[in-house]
Amino acid sequence: MAGTDWTCSHATMHAWEFLDYEPSLPVSEKSNPLTRDIDRASANNIVRMLQACDTQIFQEDSEDTYQRLSSERVVETIMEVAKRVELILKDPQDSLVVLSGCGTSGRLAFLIVTGFNKALRELNQTSIYSYIIAGGDRALLSSQEAPEDDPKQGMLTLKKVCEGKKRVLFIGISCGLSAPFVAGQLDFCMQHPEVYTPVLVGFNPTHQARDDPMPGCTFTFRSVVQRMQELSKSQKAFLINPAVGPEAISGSSRMKGGSSTKILLELVLSAAHAATFTNMPVTYKGILQHMEAYKQTLDITYAQTAEIAALLEAAGQSLRCGRRVCYLGWGSVAILGLIDASECNPTFGADFEDVRGFISGGYREMNNNEGPLSSLGSDFRVTHKDFLHLVLPSLNDQDTVLLLYTHSDNIREVAKLAHRAREKTSNIHAVYHQVDGAAAEQQDDIDRLCSSSLKITWASSPASGSLLHMWELSTKLLLNAVSTGAHILKGKIYQNDMIDVQVTNSKLYRRATRLLQKLSGYPESKCEEALLKSLYQVDTLTIDITSSDITAHTRTARNRTKVVPLALVCLLTGCTVMEAESHLEQQPIVREAVETCLSKLV
Repeated sequence: MAGTDWTCSHATMHAWEFLDYEPSLPVSEKSNPLTRDIDRASANNIVRMLQACDTQIFQEDSEDTYQRLSSERVVETIMEVAKRVELILKDPQDSLVVLSGCGTSGRLAFLIVTGFNKALRELNQTSIYSYIIAGGDRALLSSQEAPEDDPKQGMLTLKKVCEGKKRVLFIGISCGLSAPFVAGQLDFCMQHPEVYTPVLVGFNPTHQARDDPMPGCTFTFRSVVQRMQELSKSQKAFLINPAVGPEAISGSSRMKGGSSTKILLELVLSAAHAATFTNMPVTYKGILQHMEAYKQTLDITYAQTAEIAALLEAAGQSLRCGRRVCYLGWGSVAILGLIDASECNPTFGADFEDVRGFISGGYREMNNNEGPLSSLGSDFRVTHKDFLHLVLPSLNDQDTVLLLYTHSDNIREVAKLAHRAREKTSNIHAVYHQVDGAAAEQQDDIDRLCSSSLKITWASSPASGSLLHMWELSTKLLLNAVSTGAHILKGKIYQNDMIDVQVTNSKLYRRATRLLQKLSGYPESKCEEALLKSLYQVDTLTIDITSSDITAHTRTARNRTKVVPLALVCLLTGCTVMEAESHLEQQPIVREAVETCLSKLV
């Protein structure tokens, strides 16, 4: 990367922690100093930047800054919540542990719940876990942003899931302490303390919780958090909210926020299971050891920087050519592929067909609440058979196919599918996890069919925790790097901001306005005006538009593309919306388009 080195001094690493660094933004929305010019980085440097950002998850405490993952208060709260889960595991009658969230948070709630319920079934124990995702199961595979803004819907969904239960531990996940859907659920829990114990997981300090009014509510997310803080003194509510640093791509909580969510919740539930079924009490030392295993997972994954960069480059080339990236997976690593693919549309304004995931066994393997969703359309057809029928016939060498599996999967089946894909494209790659010393039958055959094979080898027994959980986190980190990097190479990022984000809920609408302020230097009112002009594709705002609320604007945004890039070009150049569209057609990489326009004005 010309003129910039991805490595940074210790002081720069901590720049986001200073009070005067982007003071108006919560931690989860700040820009990360480590990635300021990631849009101009090489594939190799993109991966190194992402590694540097992910390493901040495990950054240790320093004086006068935010609490971190390993902070004493955070670890002690993890222990207390684990003990509450342990009580329910030992006496599951009329009890439930519910994990709930929106978008990535809800998808990870689903992954974790189905995984731990499967573990309970294998022990012939009662399944005690349930998940909720805003928008229902279709949100597992596609963007359903609008339900996130509905606190009443959150409350009603929770009430229905818990009907007849006498004891519920509710874990609400909101990375930015901002989702109205989750706020409604937490408020409901506090209204019924005889049944519910609420837990909030997020990655901002409490004073940065969103304080905006919510539709039909007298409370804000911040006021909910303040009430929970008061109840936490008597352990009637719990908050787990370490700061893990700004995202590599500003506000993209699918990345560090999602990884940290997975780590935290698995720390809680794994400790509870160990205490219940192997007589290993929940201890401070045990939590820290388990945390260290996740840190090692990050190191093991990023030790493959060159190989990840090659995958990123291949995927980026496919997207630049208007072609597609397909993840073909087995087991829970396939679910990580489905999750990663589903996030590309709202994050980068990508077409649904750009990045798609498929899983062997389909919905039977996923074991989701609502069962098969195939009847909802081709977007929800996720089996390998669906791939063979819907996608394979149109593939060519410009498409990227990525196989995701572990040595414990059916390798013969992997090889068979690789052979089928090879009939249409030579651009096939494999990512697989294996235990040290385990030789997978037919792996050589797969290697011959693939352009590259990324093998991640693990010690047979990790220091602590489930090997499968480590494989999952490793796969998540790798796929986040591939899909994020590919979209960067396609020009979907401006500096380190999601310039082409879909403005489909209140959080994203406000993020878009702040982003325009940051990049243009204009006041909020002018930026919101430019956003609305772009959104409604007009050069003069009508009274109907200006008098409408954010809900109406976000509804209109569902059918619009390049809303924020158009608004930015208009702001910086003074051109009309139509002229801005023309500029972006000629130069789809937004940073280049803006700089080209500005150079013409000089």
